[in-house]
Amino acid sequence: MAVVMRKKSPRSPSMPLNEALDRALKVYDQERLHPAPVEVIAGAMGYKSANNGSALSAIASLRYYGLLERPKEGCLAVTKNVELYKFTPSETTRSELLIEFLKSPPLYAELIEQYSSSLPSDATLIYELIQRGFIPSAAESAVSCFKQSVQFAAYFERKTASPKASLEDDLDEMENSVAAVAPSVQVEVPIAPLTKPNLHVSAEEEEFDRYPVRLPGGRKAWLLIPTIFYEADKTRLKAQIDLLLTEDDE
Repeated sequence: MAVVMRKKSPRSPSMPLNEALDRALKVYDQERLHPAPVEVIAGAMGYKSANNGSALSAIASLRYYGLLERPKEGCLAVTKNVELYKFTPSETTRSELLIEFLKSPPLYAELIEQYSSSLPSDATLIYELIQRGFIPSAAESAVSCFKQSVQFAAYFERKTASPKASLEDDLDEMENSVAAVAPSVQVEVPIAPLTKPNLHVSAEEEEFDRYPVRLPGGRKAWLLIPTIFYEADKTRLKAQIDLLLTEDDE
């Protein structure tokens, strides 16, 4: 009697990015970035046990998106980017992280590159996945997860918008208004360049927020702060300001 081997579809997330990120944040709230046994991670995600198909599939999905990593055998941990997403005050950084998560699964990255301007119909995407080795039912499920994830990350809306240019225009207009009223002083605080290996952003392209500081005589100084700002950066900034104040006293 011939044995019929069941065909497996290529690997891809079984849940959309928004659901996966929600579960990753639940794990973070309980474990922070500490490695924890798989059973504990599954419990934090809402499963009674890690030894069932649903829990294993969910864990695999979070790993595809780059939300979970395996620091050592038998343990999982939430990635640093999840913590950045949770706490960053910058909408731009949060959007970039969502795009990073979205493109982490190889299948999603390939589809986004293939359909770079906009997504085709569901039928076309399902046909594309069947051509890639998916069985029809798995292709339908994968397309649904993919489209929900793209919509949640607002990938194509982000491509057509230019929030950075708009922000720069607003800053220019604000600085011109201040200059018309009183002299201004530009202070750029030297901060050590931030390393962001998962964001693919060079030091020259890193975005900054400007904060006005009112000075006597109607003058203003501006603090130029990276959008991702750590506790160590705050200590360095305070030390630099204290140094400036010491020089003034001398």
